[in-house]
Amino acid sequence: MKKILSFALIGLFTSISAFSAPVLVKMETNRGDIILELDQDKAPISVANFLQYAKDGYYDGTVFHRVISTFMIQGGGFDEDLTRKSTKSPIQNEASNGLKNLRGTIAMARTGAPHSATSQFFINVQDNQSLDFTGEDNGRTWGYAVFGKVIQGMDVVDEIRFTPTGPNPPFRSDVPIKTMLIKSVKVIDAIPSATEQAVEVPKAVAKTK
Repeated sequence: MKKILSFALIGLFTSISAFSAPVLVKMETNRGDIILELDQDKAPISVANFLQYAKDGYYDGTVFHRVISTFMIQGGGFDEDLTRKSTKSPIQNEASNGLKNLRGTIAMARTGAPHSATSQFFINVQDNQSLDFTGEDNGRTWGYAVFGKVIQGMDVVDEIRFTPTGPNPPFRSDVPIKTMLIKSVKVIDAIPSATEQAVEVPKAVAKTK
């Protein structure tokens, strides 16, 4: 009986160790910080791809170039002048991983081709069931691969979400009138405390006794 129990425990620990721990990432923007938890267990390809771009400093100085308040905010491919940045090769679509495009989740952006995602991503600002995987028939049914979620900073996401937008070449619409800048994207060890998230009061408006 003890041997059976021992083997069962060994099997349990083995199965637990097979799962990869989530990765925490801080996306610093000119509107505040967005803390993301990336699911490398269910979306290993997408997470590895995103982290490599982050490690390379690729996202530093890019913008949220497409913002639709009833849909999502998209970024990771254009600089402040809306010049498209060169990318690595496209990756495999992992939309069949069981993760859904719910409010606050981050997913890979792509063209109409199922396996065309490179650097761009979007954060869902509402539940977008139409973006979920339903089959491998075509680009629409393949859906969009969710690879993480916002765990802190949805207020920042919503501020970007409701910023006024308009046309700005090469885009005909949905470009923020004021720049929504991504300053950096970095892996962090722990979720920042409220104190660490606090914004310093500018000296020009600080109260004096």
